[in-house]
Amino acid sequence: MIYVVSGPSGSGKSTLIGLVLAVLKGARFSVSHTTRKKREGEVEGRDYYFVSPDEFQKMAKRGQFVEWAVVHAAHYGTSKKELKKGEKGDLILDIDVQGARQVKEKIKNAVFIFVLPPSFDALKKRLRRRRSDSAAAIRERLAVAREEVKDYSRFDYILINDDLGDAADDLASIILCRRSRLAARRGEIKPILRSFSEG
Repeated sequence: MIYVVSGPSGSGKSTLIGLVLAVLKGARFSVSHTTRKKREGEVEGRDYYFVSPDEFQKMAKRGQFVEWAVVHAAHYGTSKKELKKGEKGDLILDIDVQGARQVKEKIKNAVFIFVLPPSFDALKKRLRRRRSDSAAAIRERLAVAREEVKDYSRFDYILINDDLGDAADDLASIILCRRSRLAARRGEIKPILRSFSEG
């Protein structure tokens, strides 16, 4: 199953996903391609595939992305090759709202989760605390966030990231609940049901 986690910059998407991946077996992270510079502590192939703008454009022209967008002056995209990981187990995508719209048009059975901060002021404080952006960049992120939250109703689930631990539990619960649906367990239960008719 493919899970699309989206929301404004600073809402805590990446942190929540990291916490869930650390404890939930069978779930994997979809590594996006980006043209932005690598930040301190980021690892090629684990956090992102870092490519040049020219290489990104070539991939886009070849139709290698299921979604891509320009976000805060950098290109981000999810490759079709990366999505194949979702054929075995659960795959979690951490993408912006533009990308989520594109995925929704192409992958009807994906699960869409929107992460909200507890308030606009809380988001502002989080972005300032990160100290990774200039004041102008923070203003731009906040302006984009005002537009992105208008898309909340397109999503299947809403997570309010007020308490990080609670929000991570909620995200894990969504995935675990979806794993127990009849459609997801149909193949697994066939031999069990057969044992009842044969015994």
